Amino acid sequence: MDYLFKPGLLSIIAGVACGVCLGWGIRGRLRGQPGAAGTGAEVMGESGEFKMVLIVRNDLKMGKGKVAAQCSHAAVSAYKQLQRRNPDLLKQWEYCGQPKVVLKAPDKEALFQLLAEAKHLGLTVSLIQDAGCTQVAPGSQTVLGIGPGPADVVDKVSGHLKLF
Repeated sequence: MDYLFKPGLLSIIAGVACGVCLGWGIRGRLRGQPGAAGTGAEVMGESGEFKMVLIVRNDLKMGKGKVAAQCSHAAVSAYKQLQRRNPDLLKQWEYCGQPKVVLKAPDKEALFQLLAEAKHLGLTVSLIQDAGCTQVAPGSQTVLGIGPGPADVVDKVSGHLKLF
């Protein structure tokens, strides 16, 4: 018990505690929400839900690995677009856990219809075109990424599609 009363130890503990509290307060102010640091309130949208959907063309009959690679291309492309255009929305999606859902579209025409609807609603879109080195013809549109965006808006475009 004597170790607690050594000269200077109590001062160090008090200094660390004050530093933590000060850091917490400064972090909240830098985010523009004094006193709300870490609550998530500063980045939540109205619905509080954001997501990205990756829509795979079902008619191409791609293998699982090919689908995974094409979905990854779409996700990275959408992320980079949103990073440039709307970093606040990107933060909201990240705060929600970066939800992603993989869906299927029957063919190229359906994919282009979804693309047009998403653009009309102002959502971020990423249409992936394959180089054609493995399973599909060069230039084939394989996956459409929509979002990240508010889940209710994304669902207006893709809510009727089935899971891949």
